[in-house]
Amino acid sequence: MVLVMKIGIISDTHGRLSGKVLELFSGVEAIFHAGDIGSPKVIDALEELAPVYAVRGNMDYGPLATRFPRKEFVELDDLFFHIIHEPHLLDIDPAAAGIDCVIFGHTHEPYCKEKDGVLFINPGSASLPRYGQSPSVACCTIDGKIITPKIYPL
Repeated sequence: MVLVMKIGIISDTHGRLSGKVLELFSGVEAIFHAGDIGSPKVIDALEELAPVYAVRGNMDYGPLATRFPRKEFVELDDLFFHIIHEPHLLDIDPAAAGIDCVIFGHTHEPYCKEKDGVLFINPGSASLPRYGQSPSVACCTIDGKIITPKIYPL
């Protein structure tokens, strides 16, 4: 078991990836991409930093749609993550399923709240924010069973 781990969380890149993301994600042990990737080049650049766990979004077509699933379950250091793109497609009770953290995108708005012992994180859009917000990503520090998220405006 790793004592302290850092993960990067990104969504809604739509084919764009700023150098600021690569700086923020430097040194992470894993990266979660919650869909609307837009280009395989985004995943290629992120994979230079750490293993990438990604799902396809409603705007991912062709090779991205066949390469990535609609949902992904990932276990990291005894924690269970569920990655989806569209939050309304969540078809399980995360708390009952033993999920520690649900990561989603689609809304282009950052969100971070705990509900029934499950942390829900949307990093916002890394490329096309809405409602006057800045593009953003998230990083989480994991220490044992404690997940500490932080949203970073780009």
